[in-house]
Amino acid sequence: MATALAHASPGPARIGPNAIVRVGEALEARIGPEGTRRLFESAGLDGYIRHPPDGMVDEEEVTRLHRVLRATLGEQVASRVSFEAGVRTADYLLANRIPKPVQALLKILPAALASRVLLSAISRHAWTFAGSGTFGARTVAGGARLSVRDCPLCRGARSEAPLCAFYAGTFERLFATLVRHGSIASETACEARGAPSCEFRVTW
Repeated sequence: MATALAHASPGPARIGPNAIVRVGEALEARIGPEGTRRLFESAGLDGYIRHPPDGMVDEEEVTRLHRVLRATLGEQVASRVSFEAGVRTADYLLANRIPKPVQALLKILPAALASRVLLSAISRHAWTFAGSGTFGARTVAGGARLSVRDCPLCRGARSEAPLCAFYAGTFERLFATLVRHGSIASETACEARGAPSCEFRVTW
């Protein structure tokens, strides 16, 4: 079993632009450009419609976008959009950030070993998606457990359902592509439901 813990980096909390750009893409696919523009305007982020961010963004902008997403579309539809945005984020990482030789190696390793290597890489870069939150990860038999404490996606929210499908979509695509085909990720606990951290289970 391997365990990794990544704390927020010092300085202002910022998150990679995928948390906004891929949400916009997933929204356009579901509600069209005009609906997407109106939702971004409601979140005070309409400038990103004209000029999508290409660098780190203020964590609060990501929190606000997901809050407005839920308020506008309802939690169930917002969850599907968020999950799809997470999948798109993973696809971007696979195409542009994870070296192809590394991908090829992970795909031929035993799943347990590939999982440890992938979790280590995710932990090293957790500051790009967890913002001021704290990311944790460990391997378990037949899968992995990941967590985000003080999660920026659901910060300040209260719900009966888990709200962080964006992370679940990202983790599922990465594990299904690099560790074991058919891997499934689900959020098993959420701070919005009163849990101490948002918890994700990956199984294969």
